[in-house]
Amino acid sequence: MHTSEYSDVPSSLSALSLEGQFSFHNMSHASKDFGNQFQLQPSAVLQPKSVSDISTTIKHVYQMGPRSPLTVAARGHGHSLQGQAQAPDGIIIQMESFKGPGIHVHYTGNLPYVDVAGGELWINLLKESLKYGLAPKSWTDYLHLTVGGTLSNAGISGQAFRHGPQISNVYQLEIVTGKGEVMICSPAENADLFYAVLGGLGQFGIITRARIALQPATKMVKWVRVLYSNFTTFTQDQEMLIAAEKTFDYIEGFVIINRTGILNNWRSSFSPQDPVQASHFTSDGKTLFCLEMTKNFNPDETEIMNKEIYMLLSKLRYIPSTLFQSEVTYLEFLDRVHVSELKLRAKGLWEIPHPWLNLLIPRSKIHDFAERVFSDILRDSNNGPILLYPLNKSKWDNRTSVVIPDEEVFYLVALLSSAPPSPNHDDTTLEHALKLNGDILDFCEQADIGMKQYLPYYTTEEGWRAHFGSKWKVFTQRKLDYDPLAILAPGQRIFHKATLISSPKLLNMA
Repeated sequence: MHTSEYSDVPSSLSALSLEGQFSFHNMSHASKDFGNQFQLQPSAVLQPKSVSDISTTIKHVYQMGPRSPLTVAARGHGHSLQGQAQAPDGIIIQMESFKGPGIHVHYTGNLPYVDVAGGELWINLLKESLKYGLAPKSWTDYLHLTVGGTLSNAGISGQAFRHGPQISNVYQLEIVTGKGEVMICSPAENADLFYAVLGGLGQFGIITRARIALQPATKMVKWVRVLYSNFTTFTQDQEMLIAAEKTFDYIEGFVIINRTGILNNWRSSFSPQDPVQASHFTSDGKTLFCLEMTKNFNPDETEIMNKEIYMLLSKLRYIPSTLFQSEVTYLEFLDRVHVSELKLRAKGLWEIPHPWLNLLIPRSKIHDFAERVFSDILRDSNNGPILLYPLNKSKWDNRTSVVIPDEEVFYLVALLSSAPPSPNHDDTTLEHALKLNGDILDFCEQADIGMKQYLPYYTTEEGWRAHFGSKWKVFTQRKLDYDPLAILAPGQRIFHKATLISSPKLLNMA
């Protein structure tokens, strides 16, 4: 703290009437995240027990005014990559401490849904909804993340081509704004705040409850993998599948660049019972492409499902000898990455730096991108899985805060690098990974790829302005409406509390 008037943060916060409590010591867990590149210490950590705790805390900081340096960040499961959920010298709200009224599944009627606290994990939501034979429509690959955390970004996986991202499947939200106000919002009520918060990177409010669409869930999943050696054929087949009316329920792809070892394959194992991995095949120095698909079914539908898969596979042009199939439960498939997480934790390879880079690439430029990145920049190294699969723009709502490429079909390219300790115990592995990321970003800019970052990270206002493009003016206006002192989510590095106050200047710049 730089101002003596605000130097006694513990006394100021301890005086608040809360159901939960503040911690002022042993806060190291709140000063780091999955990315393991930034460790910024807060002044306090709130473990809330009610929405009122969150509202009271933010309102207190808001009423301290612009001269107070205090900021507030909501921390879910800590899976951010660049310190986005950190608040240097500020307040971390530990959202997993707030379970709200629990998970309530409403299964009657034509539009079943679940009401869930923003700090609840998706895996817990899934297990509860399955008791009613229901499940959300859209997922992330990793379910041990909070509902509020993924809805603040978008939430995408192999179902998004059909159902859109998770933010396209939300009926209602309860939000605590940067003024400490508790607001219910939906497409029909406080709609501007509703769309602002979805994909809003935590800038406009903290999600304390969400109402999420459900659909009937099957008991089983047919899990299929095939390999390609030709990138054009690989992408054409993916695009054909996501455009078809009758198709798979989940479609993703991987890029395999001469790789071995658990760090490169953690995202690629079939199941605990059948750990067949595409990368067990030698590629003779060539880059291979793996297409991964699933079909949901119930045991009494096995014969019909197998016929449907046979018809779909007959249209694909994969290497015939590389067809792998497995049958697992619906829960096993959706929670597949957790199995690999446990293996990596056992080897001390989970809590290491993860310099991930997630990009959205327009369809018209995906071949230019692949030729340069996979054949040149990453030809020798990239320590981690690479995902690559197409999405449909029509399934995304342009009223939300998310920015995507301006083409109907665009690709997610997720470079999920890890930086394990080097034998010399220096940072060369991390530095190398960051250099590769920088080379890829430089190429995208120089070649005018039209790329947008998913889980974006910029350190300058110019970078953010370019990222949001035509949405920047709306984004800044919403910030002024719902968090005028720039209290929330300082770790995103979009707005700074000391500079946002001059609102006319900001809007003129927009």
